[in-house]
Order: sequence, then structure tokens, then C-alpha cells
Amino acid sequence: MNNASELKRVVALGFFDGVHLGHQALMKKTVARAAETGARPAVISFDAHPDTFVRGQEVPLLGSVADRKGLISRIGGIDDIIMLHFDRRFMQMPWEMFLRSVKNDLGAVHLVMGRDFSCGWKGEGTSDKIAAWCRENGLGFDIVEEVVVDGIVVSSTYIRKLIAAGDVERAARYLGHPHTLTDTVGYGYKIGRSIGAPTINTRIPEGVLEPKHGVYATRVWLPEGAKAAVTNVGVRPTFDSDGHVTVESNILDFEGRLYGSQVRLEFLKFLREETRFPTPEALGEQIQRDIQETRAYFARTEGGAS
Repeated sequence: MNNASELKRVVALGFFDGVHLGHQALMKKTVARAAETGARPAVISFDAHPDTFVRGQEVPLLGSVADRKGLISRIGGIDDIIMLHFDRRFMQMPWEMFLRSVKNDLGAVHLVMGRDFSCGWKGEGTSDKIAAWCRENGLGFDIVEEVVVDGIVVSSTYIRKLIAAGDVERAARYLGHPHTLTDTVGYGYKIGRSIGAPTINTRIPEGVLEPKHGVYATRVWLPEGAKAAVTNVGVRPTFDSDGHVTVESNILDFEGRLYGSQVRLEFLKFLREETRFPTPEALGEQIQRDIQETRAYFARTEGGAS
């Protein structure tokens, strides 16, 4: 961060994986403080999870950088998203140096963070230390307390466990929105078309958590709007599978070519486990049952399938 800015910013600090209810509390406070001070609301996040370097372990994320940016903009109403590159050099930066850069290079006049936020080498820049630094350097600050739902603290770690177990309905209670995956439609095996259930084919972005393999009722956001869909996440066990995980969505009441288009999937309900069927025809019959169950879900929750 070395570009001096004349903007005044109120900055929310965090990783924002999944943009859950806790993150939304940060953004709400950020937008309010920006309105009060005549500054611009902004979010600082990172392209890689700090634990990748701090603990030497990969953290499967709830969404890609593009998903995170989209959710911050749509849900938080913040379009000024500063995505910093997190590497070993950044990890070793003293926390005071990081804050000085946020103040001087980004024009921060007020910082908003969660109680458990920390930054700098060995996480020495705790929220309390940051608050004291802000007082000494003329910045406003807010420490936002944790959000609790059903007696459980909302956290990306807990939500990852729910998604990995296929419990997308419960995950949505903590996220405050459906679990989301965004990707560009690619070419598949064209098997769905042969059994009367044509699909669009997307993938799980690198580094992003795989939902539990199985069939889901989903909403697909196309360039022209949202449609109900049945989505299978898995390895196509009925066919000669190479073990590659695919995300195949049969969009209800839709005809058209979407190759090369970016689509957003929202996972609404887990329908069933991925199963090996004795014949493609048996799979096709089951998919029709999945479609009917998905129509019933949308009729029950939203009054229709589109």
C-alpha cells in the first residue's frame, strides 16, 4: 500500500470469508460511521487466508475472492473493497506499520473491527491495542462484539463445518444468505442431455470448500435473472468417473446456451446423497423426482419455481 489517497475512508478490517452475520454487523457499523463523518465506507480483506502462512495449513474457504467482493457489495452496500496480497512478508509486518499504512496510504479516519481481530507479526496487534493506537493517532474506532445465533457464535469456521456436512439450510441462518458459488459455465460431458435433464457445468474454484457431495435445490443467477435449479456436486458415480468433482445444474424451465457466461449458484436445500444408479435411465427417473421436489420447495418457500 503505497498510493497516497485524498479520500477519507471508514475502514472495516477482516477476512470476510462467507460474509456472514458477524461481517454484516461490521459493514453496517462502517456504513453508519461513514455517513456520520462524510467519509467513504471501505473494506480491507486479503487474497489468501492468514492461517495458510501463520499455521502452515490450507484453509478451504467458503468462497472465492470474486464471491467475497460480490457479497460485500450486494449485502453490505460497500463497493470500495481493498484486497491486499497476504504473503510471508506481509505476515511479518509489525502491526503498527500496517495501521500507519492504512491511515496514510488509504486515508482511513475510522477503523471498524471485530473483538477477535488481530494483525501484524504473531497477531500482536489485538483489537484493544489497535483501539489504543487509534486514540493516540487521531482515528476513530469501533470494536463490534460477536454475533450469536441459537447460542452459537457466528464464525466462518463453524459455517464451513455445516457446508461440508451439506447442512446448507442451517448455514444460511449464520450466513444471513444462501451459501454461494460463482463460476463461468464450461463444457461438460453432455450426459444430462442424453437422459432428458440437460445441465450447465461449473466448477468449485481452487481453494474453495467442496460442499458435501449430493443433490441440492439451488437458485441460479443468470445474466437475465434468477431461476430454480437442481444441482449435483460430486463425481458422477453412475458413469465412468475419473474422480473429478463436477457441479452440474439442471435449470428448471430454461432453454438456452450459457457457455462462457458467469453464473452464481445459491445452495438452498440438500435433497439426497450422490448415488450410483444401475442404469442411466434409472438416474434420469431420479432426477425427475429431484426436479419435482425442488419445485415443491420453491412453491413452499417462495411461491414458485422461478
